[in-house]
Amino acid sequence: MKKILVILDGIVAKKLLHRILDTNSGENYYDIIYMNDQILTDKKPSNFTFYKFDPTSPTKLAMVLDKDIHSEALIALNSKDEMLSVIANIKQEKRTLQMNVLDYWGIELEDPYVNIYRGIEVLANGMLERLPNYPVMAQNIGLKQGEIMEIRVPFGSSYAYRYIGSIEQREWRIFGLYRNQKMINIKPSLILKPNDIILVIGKPEVLMQVYNAIGKTQGQFPMPFGHNIYLYVDLYLQKEEYVVKAVQEAKYLNQVLKNQKLIVRITRPTSVALMDKIHAELRGIENLRVVIDYHNLGFQKILREDRKKYDIGMIMLSYEVFEDKNAIASLVDMRIPILKLGHESINTSKETFVLVNDTQSYEQISPIIFDISSQLKTKTKILDMDPMGDENKRELLDHFENLSKIFNQKVEIITEDKNPIRELKKQENILQIMPLKKDMLKKRYFYEFFYTNSDLLSFDMKKYNQLLIPIVED
Repeated sequence: MKKILVILDGIVAKKLLHRILDTNSGENYYDIIYMNDQILTDKKPSNFTFYKFDPTSPTKLAMVLDKDIHSEALIALNSKDEMLSVIANIKQEKRTLQMNVLDYWGIELEDPYVNIYRGIEVLANGMLERLPNYPVMAQNIGLKQGEIMEIRVPFGSSYAYRYIGSIEQREWRIFGLYRNQKMINIKPSLILKPNDIILVIGKPEVLMQVYNAIGKTQGQFPMPFGHNIYLYVDLYLQKEEYVVKAVQEAKYLNQVLKNQKLIVRITRPTSVALMDKIHAELRGIENLRVVIDYHNLGFQKILREDRKKYDIGMIMLSYEVFEDKNAIASLVDMRIPILKLGHESINTSKETFVLVNDTQSYEQISPIIFDISSQLKTKTKILDMDPMGDENKRELLDHFENLSKIFNQKVEIITEDKNPIRELKKQENILQIMPLKKDMLKKRYFYEFFYTNSDLLSFDMKKYNQLLIPIVED
C-alpha cells in the first residue's frame, strides 16, 4: 500500500478532503496536514492520520516526512507564497518526492518532480464543455461507457521505461501520449516514462484491469510482456540432470511469480524414462500446459509459433541452448524477457544482483528489478565498479534508491573502483538481472574475448541464473 502526503488549506481544502474520504478504498495510507478545523468531517478512517500545524514550518514538516516513506504528495493551499514555501521545504527533505500541486496564481517551476494543475484552466475548460458546438472530451465520446481512459504512469510502475512495442495490448490500445504538456507521436520504439499520461481505448472492463496494472508498483512481472511463463527444453541437446533442474526451476517460479499459466515445450524427446521424470515433477500443477514436438520443427519455428499462441511473458532456457548462436539470434526481436538458467538454483537466491554498465539500458530495466525482488522476497544488490565521477551514474543510483522506497524493498548499493567481473565471481546465490542486448546473442570470435564490456562478460558465465530484460538500444 502507498503512503500519500496531503497538505490542505483554503477554499477548496474541505471539498478536496471530502472527495478523498468518499473515494477511500483502503488501498492507500494518508497523512493529512491541515491548519483549520473547519475542513474536517466526522469520518476518520483507520488509514488516515491527521496533523494540525502550519506546513510552512520546515521543522514540523520534516517530522512527518521523516516518519514515513511517501510515494506522492498532494498540495492545495491558500496562497502562492505558502505553496512555494511548502514545495521548497519538501525538496529540502525529500528531493525526489513526487508532488501534485493546485495552482491559481501562475506558478512557474522547471522541476520533473512537481506536477502543476492549473485551477483556473480546469474551471474554464469545464465551463466551455457546457457550450453548444464545442467538442466534449473523452467522457462523452463513443458508447459513453468508459471505453476511453487517461492513465498517468507512476514512478515504480512496471510499465515505466517499457517501449510501447513490448507491451502486450489485447482488446485495448495506446493511442495517445502526453509528456511535459506536449503530445508525443505514438510508435513501437517509444519508451513510456514516469509521469507520462497515456490515452487508451478498449473494452471498459479491460481498461480497468490495465489501469490497475499500470498503477501498481509491485507484483506484476511477467506483465507487461505477457501473462505466461514458457519453458523450452531440448531433450536431445541437454543433459538429463539439466532438463530436470529446468523443470524444477519452472515449477518454483510458477508458484512465486504472478503468471497465469506455465507452458512447458518439450522437443526431440529421447527416452520414456526422462519423459516420466518430467511428468512426475509437474504433477499437481493446475495452471499447466505441456506441448511436445515429435517432428523436430526447430527452435526458431517453434518459438515463433508459440509466441502467438501462448501469450508468453518470460522464456526459460538452459545455457546449453545459447551455444547455437544462429538459432537464438532472433530472440532479441521477440522482445520477451529471457531467463538463462545457470548452475545455481533459483529457489536458493538471496539477492537480485545488478552489475551496472551503461546508464540508459539499466534505467530501462530498473522497475522490473524491484518487481522481481518483491515477488522473490530477495534483497537487491547493485554494484557500480566504474564510478569515475560520472553524473549520469550518480543520477541512476539515486533513481535505484528512489525506486527501492517506492517498492519498499531493501537495496545495497556498492560503488568502488574494482574489477567488475572479479567482484561478480565472488557472489553466491544470486539472480543476476541484465538488459537483453543484440551483442549477447551474436557469435563472438577469439580476439573479442579481450573485450571489457561487463554485460557481455557476465552473460558468458554459466554459474548464475540471469534474467535478460528487453530494452531499446540506440
